[in-house]
Amino acid sequence: MEQIAAVIRQRRTVKPTSMNGKKIADETVRELLELADWAPTHGLTEPWYFVVYSGDKVQEFCREHAEMYKTYTPAAAYIPGNYDKLGTQGNLASHVVAVCMKRGSNPKIPEIEEIAATACAVENIWLAATAQNIAMYWGSGGMTYHPAMQDYLGLGDDDKVMGFLYLGYTEEAPRPGRRVKPLEEKVKWM
Repeated sequence: MEQIAAVIRQRRTVKPTSMNGKKIADETVRELLELADWAPTHGLTEPWYFVVYSGDKVQEFCREHAEMYKTYTPAAAYIPGNYDKLGTQGNLASHVVAVCMKRGSNPKIPEIEEIAATACAVENIWLAATAQNIAMYWGSGGMTYHPAMQDYLGLGDDDKVMGFLYLGYTEEAPRPGRRVKPLEEKVKWM
């Protein structure tokens, strides 16, 4: 219990700009995804689907994400800084993983349960990454929720893009964790 509790308490978000550019072995990322595959899933639908970018494909994805932002954002909402950020966000990351939920065919399973199962798969990745001193950021900016991103990733109409995981290493020491509200405000015992 102490080991898993320590990993859970040490898990932190590390922005891609705080990563150092050192590469993670593809096999290590594959191991993280194998642990993701053990997430709980109602009806064994296993709705998580990941698209992994590594090597030169990381920067290629980031540039294409930025171009998608430029193409589909109305002029009044377009922010040049967002375009620049999307295009360079992966410069120091080792891998970028698109997190997707592929909707199962069983209509008895609500969509929210498929989303929750996919989020559980991400938490498995995050905890395993933390245990290996791998930094991670789960981003949902830019075109994450736009239909153009669904098309880009080859998803169906009922599927969802839930964000992008930026994986890498960092020289920064983990900052202390905190919670804003006490647990007592979030739990009611009966």
